[in-house]
Amino acid sequence: MAERISRYGSVLVGVALLGSLVGCGSGGDGKRLPAAERSGDLTVWLTVDAQESWPGLVSTVNKRFHKKYPKINIKVQYQQWTSKNQKIDAALSGQDVPDVVEMGNSETTNYIANGAFAAVDPAKFDHSKEWLGALKDACRMDGKTYCVPYYAGARVGIYRTDLLKKAGVDHAPRSYPELIADLDKLKRKFGAKDKNFSAFYMPGRYWSAAMAFVKDAGGEMAVEKDGRWQGALSSARSMAGLQSWRDLLDTYYAGDRSKDNGDEPAVVGQGRVGMFYGNTWEAKAATDSRSGGDPALRGRFATFAFPGPSGKLLPPFLGGSTLAIPAKSKNQDLAGEWIKMFTSPTSQRRLIAADTLPNNTSQLREVAADGVNGPAAQAAERGWVTPLAPGWGAVEKSNILQEMLQDIATGKQSVRAAARAADRRIDAVINEN
Repeated sequence: MAERISRYGSVLVGVALLGSLVGCGSGGDGKRLPAAERSGDLTVWLTVDAQESWPGLVSTVNKRFHKKYPKINIKVQYQQWTSKNQKIDAALSGQDVPDVVEMGNSETTNYIANGAFAAVDPAKFDHSKEWLGALKDACRMDGKTYCVPYYAGARVGIYRTDLLKKAGVDHAPRSYPELIADLDKLKRKFGAKDKNFSAFYMPGRYWSAAMAFVKDAGGEMAVEKDGRWQGALSSARSMAGLQSWRDLLDTYYAGDRSKDNGDEPAVVGQGRVGMFYGNTWEAKAATDSRSGGDPALRGRFATFAFPGPSGKLLPPFLGGSTLAIPAKSKNQDLAGEWIKMFTSPTSQRRLIAADTLPNNTSQLREVAADGVNGPAAQAAERGWVTPLAPGWGAVEKSNILQEMLQDIATGKQSVRAAARAADRRIDAVINEN
């Protein structure tokens, strides 16, 4: 379930050295021209996030790359998340493929399993031993690495500072008991007068929030056993997490239980929400009229690291992107070199400055603790990604998680019945490639 998580040396080297960046070698016809004499196009497909939020990084890296390879023409093409994979599928079926493609970290497994991407040597990329687990794991299969982590985003708690103050609270909750106490105060202060006020916003089909509670309880969506995957939502721990999620929703959410979180900033912007769980950029979006928010609310939102019932931070779905090199690329060596520059520590600092999380744990410490993304950096090391199973894409397309959660949220089924039904549906497709 890939999610959009953000807004909107000079010494000449030979191809043999460049080829060491990528496990599949140099690609192309094997000619070994000096680096400065290589010519042609290097096609890079990035999503619109880079175009909208860090275009300066793209241009800086391209200039650096062009200085080293002056005869290489870099063609960056920006793709929409909604149509990206369809275009990638069409390109991969032919011979005219991009050399670098951006993938959501929950999209990679099926492509890797089908041989779409070239293997890379992680040792040739910066901070590879410290790559965030939910990004690194999405790039690995059978002991090999097939993509490079690019950036990440983790959900946090977001609250109305003015409403919390009026409810008699002067700081964000630092534990789950404090969270519940604060929500009780918000509900008493504002919910008693407004039946549509949600102390905590939690629509029924908000799958990544619900699964965070499953993970916090030690549960899983699916597990691999004896070489085959199977649903695990009806395990005791998974159901305990689902029950905690349901209890929170039942007690503090006053909205539509059959919807997802797609319009969260617009709903929060209506002013009838005390707290919500979301991406850090949604705090700003809730005050932006372009996303349905209310500019009058500017300066009234703050973020906090969301505590879980377990006593630890709630482990967030770590949305993010990776960069892969199609196996059919004729410029695998150059693609690896471009990715190395684009994911360097200096490049990661540019992403941090754009309120985006870096791809590694070491540079998480460079994220300002008191900034909007500070709480996300705290939670990121507990981040997770959807099961790396060959058929998880089919689970996504079937909306199995969302439909299970809606049935639980609306009372159509008990947690146990809905989880068992979801596991049966998962079992039917999760091992299909």
